Amino acid sequence: MKKNGWVLFLLIMLGLLAGALVARWLEPVQGISFLTRPLVTKWSPSVDLYVLSFDLSLSIQISLLSIIGAIVAIWAYRRM
Repeated sequence: MKKNGWVLFLLIMLGLLAGALVARWLEPVQGISFLTRPLVTKWSPSVDLYVLSFDLSLSIQISLLSIIGAIVAIWAYRRM
């Protein structure tokens, strides 16, 4: 099977999503809070040129379980 970059991207996104969902489900467990605590990064560029106004907001919340999910997705892609 020919490897495709889009398939890898899709698998990584699904791995990040699966890791985030597992982190949400395990959030009440106190013993593994280091795995479920998200690191929040925000970026909000804006431009106001009197005629044209542009605002963009990007927020990324990534936890250790999300990173583990992405690593598992890359491993699954390499096994294909």
